[in-house]
Amino acid sequence: MTGQKNVHDAWNTFWHRQSGQQQGGGRQMPANWQGIDRIQGAAWKEFARSLPPKARILDLATGDGRVMTHLLEKRRDIKPLGIDRAATLPPPPRGSKIRPGTEMENLPLPDNLFSAVTSQFGFEYGNMGRVAHEVARVLRSDGRFAVMSHRLDGPIVAHNRKRRDELEWAIKQESLITVARGSLGLRSAGIAALPPTVIAAPEKGARLFGRDSAAAEIAEAIRQTLHLGRNDSPANVASLLDSIEAKASNELGRIASLELAAQAASHHEAMLAALSEAGLRLVTERELVSDVSRAPFADFRVFHQTN
Repeated sequence: MTGQKNVHDAWNTFWHRQSGQQQGGGRQMPANWQGIDRIQGAAWKEFARSLPPKARILDLATGDGRVMTHLLEKRRDIKPLGIDRAATLPPPPRGSKIRPGTEMENLPLPDNLFSAVTSQFGFEYGNMGRVAHEVARVLRSDGRFAVMSHRLDGPIVAHNRKRRDELEWAIKQESLITVARGSLGLRSAGIAALPPTVIAAPEKGARLFGRDSAAAEIAEAIRQTLHLGRNDSPANVASLLDSIEAKASNELGRIASLELAAQAASHHEAMLAALSEAGLRLVTERELVSDVSRAPFADFRVFHQTN
């Protein structure tokens, strides 16, 4: 799922599934990596202090509105608007608005409207040259663009690459879904035993990747689906297997898009050149590091409108 359309579809499906959850539900990090969330929040709250009164803010690729939440925690007077390519999004934080189904490269918004534009792991997912020009167009003459971008050598990308390897082991290398589906066809011949490969897979996945790994998790989900579905119709069991496969494929698509975005952001000179050509001047930049790893997980840059 490395094609651009499939990458977009993966995120659209992800946010559609998250739309019934509370804000903050969408992650590409382990739940116990709270230090990264805390450092991200601190960076956005510091940026919020510099905003003018009642500032209009545009948040690119807003997702679950995480950036808008941080900004509003510091400044209740601002007016954030979040846009995202996904057609369905979780409810936005109180005091903000969202426009789903909106592309960064073609903002349906008037010129010179916003005091600031923000992006947390969003700008690098788009065509950076086109997005930069759209950002410059909608910014006021004294406006700022704050960008938090992925680090290709950081712990977030490393964690997701590990998840990809674990998922691919279960789906591709061990072919657990294929084996499980094949066993359903044997029921008509009176063979209802679980395939040995499926029975052994959870322990094998735990041994190779860890008990809390995606490999062990998906292997156990497949085993339980067959075990608990022994008295259910093959069609119903097949439907559950389809659901497991779809979720795994969706996560693989999102991981592929994350890696592509991190690769784009790692070309610092090209990224800065695109923003400079659009009339956005770099004024501050720093690396963000958490207690998860000594390696930075993101770069945080602020640009001023110069046009």
